[in-house]
Amino acid sequence: MAERGGQFDDRPVRRVRVYADAPYDPGRWPATIPAVRQLLREGLELPAGVTMLVGENGVGKSTIVEAVATAYGLPPEGGSNQGRHVTRPSESPLGEWLYIERAPWAAKWGFFLRAETMHGYYSYAETVAAPTDPRLHEMSHGESFNTLLANKLNHPQFVAGLVCLDEPEAALSFQSTLTWLANLNVMAERGTQVLCATHSPILAALPGAHILELGEWGIRESSWEDLEIVAQWRSFLDAPGRYFRHLL
Repeated sequence: MAERGGQFDDRPVRRVRVYADAPYDPGRWPATIPAVRQLLREGLELPAGVTMLVGENGVGKSTIVEAVATAYGLPPEGGSNQGRHVTRPSESPLGEWLYIERAPWAAKWGFFLRAETMHGYYSYAETVAAPTDPRLHEMSHGESFNTLLANKLNHPQFVAGLVCLDEPEAALSFQSTLTWLANLNVMAERGTQVLCATHSPILAALPGAHILELGEWGIRESSWEDLEIVAQWRSFLDAPGRYFRHLL
């Protein structure tokens, strides 16, 4: 068994790399996105715990999270690897080009929360997968995400595995975001591996999180204090009037 830091390496995903015979055209989307181009060229190692992908719209955060989720065997529209539903395929082909390196003894459970397609997952869960679970359609957007957090993502039954999150903050209030921070910390301590695409400087502040900032440069490691979104939010909250003079 391979070891990492003196312990057995039980990460559900050790590394993501492209298949040698992957039929992608480097001159066509999504390979033209700098972060995706770097992933295809160099691969991507995922450490234990939580990895945050941070960056502007269009830099490839969601494309990469979605691709890792599907390469792992998770439904592209969200849910666990114990079921699958499809409404309208919209995912990129990147997941088909990627190979997941994992330990044979690692947990294989996983869940993909994709904010833009969770409505379809709720319908599937209520009618097929878990009709006795709480009725997610009857909740507010934020309440449904918090229920998934408690019943699926951070349930004691799921001690380890891979959780992919695509901009969960889209549904969350400030207080709910803090609740997610606490739960992500518990999940990491249990051995769950998390890959999260986010615009939230609050989620990105999770202690111990591995932060990757995506942009025109591709993918680079960053500290929370050096993130562009942190500087931008600080500047706006300090003096919103400076922005309004240009915007309005």
